[in-house]
Amino acid sequence: MNSSEKHIMHITYFDLLLKRACYQLLVVLSFFIALSLVSGDVCYCFSLEEDSAGYEKLRYEMVEKQIAARGIRDENVLRAMRNVPRHLFVSEKRRGSAYGDFPLSIGYGQTISQPYIVALMTELLKPGKDDVALEVGTGSGYQAAVLSEIVKEVYTIEIIPPLGRAAEKRLKELAYENITVKVGDGYYGWEEYGPFDCIVVTAASDHIPPPLIKQLKKGGKMAIPVGRPFLVQHLMLVERSEHGDIQTRSILPVRFVPFRREWK
Repeated sequence: MNSSEKHIMHITYFDLLLKRACYQLLVVLSFFIALSLVSGDVCYCFSLEEDSAGYEKLRYEMVEKQIAARGIRDENVLRAMRNVPRHLFVSEKRRGSAYGDFPLSIGYGQTISQPYIVALMTELLKPGKDDVALEVGTGSGYQAAVLSEIVKEVYTIEIIPPLGRAAEKRLKELAYENITVKVGDGYYGWEEYGPFDCIVVTAASDHIPPPLIKQLKKGGKMAIPVGRPFLVQHLMLVERSEHGDIQTRSILPVRFVPFRREWK
């Protein structure tokens, strides 16, 4: 190999490393940009007529280019992502970005997850029409709305009172009648309505809460990001077998806001 060939190989390898580093930097920056847009007083003012044909087109493009193109195949999940008006789950000033391939601030240091991540976590649960689901971390109510398009009942818990109350109001106005919202500490689940066929946690905990494992039905599945705040976390799938055994596996690295136990 002559010196010019070695030089070309060196440049190619350097370019590859640079591209990988830039991609990782973009992922990190998108997360912190979303958080930097936080405001403590968020207004979600909308009417049902605002789900116009323009937004519907954006939603279909989102599903095709961001979700189906990345390997999501469950038709129920794809249908739910097409049906739920994501732009009505963010503040009015962010609606133009609602169908972008990134998370968005919803205030109080919280975000609405990237559309692909919402679809992936939903598909991992393998939800069915007779299932009862628990969500920990209601946020603006978007993940609960997606699940409600597929399952029989959704119970969702939010630790931040203003977000929980706003989500409950929004979901009622949008006629999601199979969703029940509670303000409280989601670490302990919602034993009154358990065990659950599927559980989804939308904030990163440094461990999997034992009460949530206990409330997972035999044959049930839980999707939860695990890891320390602002470091690389892992989306974990927790499964309880028909014999009651618990198995966990890592799906992919993710970045979520921290799992909160209290609100002051």
